[in-house]
Amino acid sequence: MAFGWIDGQAEARRRAGLVRTLRPRPADSPLLDLASNDYLGLAHHPEIAEGAARAARTWGGGATGSRLVTGTTELHTELERELADFCGAEAALVFSSGYAANLAAVTALGPHGSLVVSDAGNHASLIDGCRLARGTTQVVGHADPEAVRKALGTHEGAAIVVSDTVFSVDGDAAPLAALAAVCREHGAGLVVDDAHGLGVLGDGGRGAPHAAGLAGAGDVVVTATLSKSLGSQGGVVLGPARVVDHLVNAARTFIFDTGLAPAAVGAALAALRLLRREPERAARARQVAAELHARLTAAGHEAVRPDAAVVSVRAPSPEQAVRWAADCRTAGLAVGCFRPPSVPDGISRLRLTARADLSGAEIERAVRVIGETRP
Repeated sequence: MAFGWIDGQAEARRRAGLVRTLRPRPADSPLLDLASNDYLGLAHHPEIAEGAARAARTWGGGATGSRLVTGTTELHTELERELADFCGAEAALVFSSGYAANLAAVTALGPHGSLVVSDAGNHASLIDGCRLARGTTQVVGHADPEAVRKALGTHEGAAIVVSDTVFSVDGDAAPLAALAAVCREHGAGLVVDDAHGLGVLGDGGRGAPHAAGLAGAGDVVVTATLSKSLGSQGGVVLGPARVVDHLVNAARTFIFDTGLAPAAVGAALAALRLLRREPERAARARQVAAELHARLTAAGHEAVRPDAAVVSVRAPSPEQAVRWAADCRTAGLAVGCFRPPSVPDGISRLRLTARADLSGAEIERAVRVIGETRP
């Protein structure tokens, strides 16, 4: 029977407590949201909504084609120019998603004969980029510059090191300065995904590479998403102009994908401009994360100290993590639930998002609900 093997996999997932389901949310959800990645609280901000609506009214509902045909509007180039300026990069290239941006950067910069060194804790999009790259991939220990040095020492020729700047599971930061130093010892490029750093870390939210003094470096390429701190959708690659030109000509997720919808471009541009005016939002997101962590650990939970805006709380098992998250939802609190295979170490977690717009009372309520529903 066609696809009969799917039933066996479904049963294996059920036995392991790893079944995932879609849960449509209403526009006016009553839940206190600590599950989204809306770090700056901009997804529903009226300026961002108006930016999306204005772009849709002007440019229409879709980009109408790939970026190299009809999918590049004047609005796309305006966003790219302002993103590059904000992050301190020479050039920027916008994609339809952060996932597509990561696939583009890794595959186009990891050609046949090259070495791709990848952190064991990297996001799935970077892992998939490594799998699709024609170069040889070597996975190294998490946040371990010495392991990167050893890997690069085994190869002569082109090489890149690939890492998240802030890892999405525990919210810990990569040692970017040390990684850059190791790359420079061996003439390798550094490709970092700043999905969870842009808008949260660095001067006014300019990102983790900016905070590490790597902004504008000729040997550093930064990817990011527009769907987290900027409350929109899409992705971007930032770096030297020659790298961006290479992606335009070589990155399949750019060449063959429809351009980002104008509404998403308009929303991201509005959010970026608001962040320029209100840089304190970045510091507030970090402050909320620190307060959540302090209150949770004081209450006896095993929580990982956040380096940005992700707060991770360990759960005893995948099944108990699912039940814990469900009980939180019943009590009015939405939290993320990370289980294998999404977690590289096999340890299930609740994943909380610290948002800049959370009040002290909301933080207190979240900690109370997590404690009352603890398995």
